[in-house]
Amino acid sequence: MSETPKPRRNWLALAPLAAFLALAGVFLVQLMSDRDQRELPSALIGQKAPSTDLPPLDPTASIGIRDADFVGKVTLLNVFASWCVPCRDEHPFLVELAKDARFRLVGLNYKDKADNAFGFLNDLGNPYAAIGADESGRAGINWGVYGVPETYLIDKAGVIRAKFVGPLSPEAFKAKLEPEIVKALSAG
Repeated sequence: MSETPKPRRNWLALAPLAAFLALAGVFLVQLMSDRDQRELPSALIGQKAPSTDLPPLDPTASIGIRDADFVGKVTLLNVFASWCVPCRDEHPFLVELAKDARFRLVGLNYKDKADNAFGFLNDLGNPYAAIGADESGRAGINWGVYGVPETYLIDKAGVIRAKFVGPLSPEAFKAKLEPEIVKALSAG
């Protein structure tokens, strides 16, 4: 009587399952962590603001955004677009924020058509001291924009001190950006 050989288990066939379980574990750990998912790291924090030379959104205006705009004063650069729903949510707060004389609020209109941006600003008000048009999105890439809205704090020396991702609210401003603004103002 001959014995039938026992089937050999092919461990290699289980490799995809093992890889899937490992990835699922990594994702689960990230989801369960206490880290705020909106706080995306930026390699630009502590670095000079990227070279920026954007034409004004309004061709009849003489003010776009240039490198010189980030030197000598504390600046908040808000990246927005007319097609961005969260930008509409944060806009009333930006209109109020523009009244704060401690800093200059400028806008970077990201991947937008000028007519649409004008409509957006006409409907909601224009809080910006200057607006640069970035229709191609190239400047946004240089700034490390993940999406809109995003707000960057640039100190008097032209160095990026903070980045806030998502719609800015009074609570978020007070907790995240205002302490950094105070530091930027008190630094030489």
